[in-house]
Amino acid sequence: MTATQTLQVGLVSFGYAGRTFHAPLLQATPGLQLAAVASSQAEAVNTVLGADVSVVPDAAALLALPLDLIVIASPNDTHHPLARDALMAGKAVVIDKPMALDLTEATELVALAARQQRLLSVFHNRRWDGDFLSAAALLQNGRLGRVVQAALYFDRFRPEVRQRWRESAAPGGGLWADLGPHLLDQALQLFGPPVTLQCELASQRDGAVADDWFQARLGYASGLRVLLQASTLAALPGPRFELHGTLGSLRIWGLDGQEDALKAGQRPDPARLAQWGRHPGHAELALPQAGTPAELQPPQSLALQQGDYTRYYAGLRDALLGLAANPVPPAEALAVMQLLDLGRASAKAGHALPVTGLAIPESAMPAAT
Repeated sequence: MTATQTLQVGLVSFGYAGRTFHAPLLQATPGLQLAAVASSQAEAVNTVLGADVSVVPDAAALLALPLDLIVIASPNDTHHPLARDALMAGKAVVIDKPMALDLTEATELVALAARQQRLLSVFHNRRWDGDFLSAAALLQNGRLGRVVQAALYFDRFRPEVRQRWRESAAPGGGLWADLGPHLLDQALQLFGPPVTLQCELASQRDGAVADDWFQARLGYASGLRVLLQASTLAALPGPRFELHGTLGSLRIWGLDGQEDALKAGQRPDPARLAQWGRHPGHAELALPQAGTPAELQPPQSLALQQGDYTRYYAGLRDALLGLAANPVPPAEALAVMQLLDLGRASAKAGHALPVTGLAIPESAMPAAT
């Protein structure tokens, strides 16, 4: 591949993830061309994406095309077999989170990608949320001092159980598999590997057949404690991020707005990215007064950074062209899978479990912008 080459991309599935995230982001990334989609909804695909995008009936037909990259946005229980087939066909592969149903499946894919000498990456897009980037920047510049307590929340109010695979009792369903990867990945990027994990899973809504609430507590050798929590019955959501350190505290309110913008049909324009990803929430920062660490200044407003999910696909393009590192390398995705499995085991056992063999490079944290 050359640095000026336009890479041909195929997308498996035009469901929620494919239609809302992957298709528009691929089309907004210079150097990538969404050439084909595997879907039974040919008319819907062409209506949304245009007639220039070919539609084929299934993944097998997609893999027969001369494509450089296959993006898998299908239900979670299909990730492993589809990624395996794509790697065997000599394609580079992106998998929507979670990477697979469990660590065993994920490890098999990483080994296969190494044997095939093909790039494998996982779409952990919440690394490019404006709130996450703002929290990361504050940690990097040390303004909070040594962080001793943190909480990451993903609150929603969705009281009706919908008939879809994400909320089913089938393998890959449930909120832990859906939002757990986001919060675990963000915690690993911000704080590194924990030494213990305790997880609770619950089904709280009337008629729920899969977990729709979770709380995970990560313990660190430094004494840091990190709470991860997601809910479908939070009509009054709490903060998205809450960090407390020896020099002050940070609270960030509101979810990054990129998903809602994409759902509404808005698209990032490569020529006007300054207009994209503005966070609709707000942040409060409490720091000591100069010279009097025991007395706090009045809480000050902190400007939130802009999010930009296109940075994932721009990084992936550059990785395929040999110009940059994989934006989400397999080792980091495996760490998330290990904690997902451990969380299920902890919930079943009813107590905290030790985390062993987890290592995330310090360079994993996205650079502040």
